Amino acid sequence: MSDTGYLVAFIAVAAIATFATRVIPFLFFERHTEHPLIKHLGRYLPAAVMALLATVFLQRSGDWSGAAPGLDAILAGALVVIVHLWRRNALLSIAAGTATYMAIRQTGILDSGLTG
Repeated sequence: MSDTGYLVAFIAVAAIATFATRVIPFLFFERHTEHPLIKHLGRYLPAAVMALLATVFLQRSGDWSGAAPGLDAILAGALVVIVHLWRRNALLSIAAGTATYMAIRQTGILDSGLTG
């Protein structure tokens, strides 16, 4: 198989798998929206996923060897929480935290501000 054919096949399989994982739960749970398990998952799963993502973010993305270990990730994470409590908008809070984290990392503001 040529490289182009391989790439097209790979993209097609990935697209089908991604689409299937998004559609199947809706098809399966369509008639079970009032089930107690579905209600429980709908209530607690989003917060659990956000907590897991925050934990992974702090462990993987924070600069733990810098002058202020982990402060770059902690500040961005705190901003996400503050903006979310203020506006109750997940997209806005995640965007604000991401922009803050990237600004801190790209400018090196914490490194220069604490060592100079």
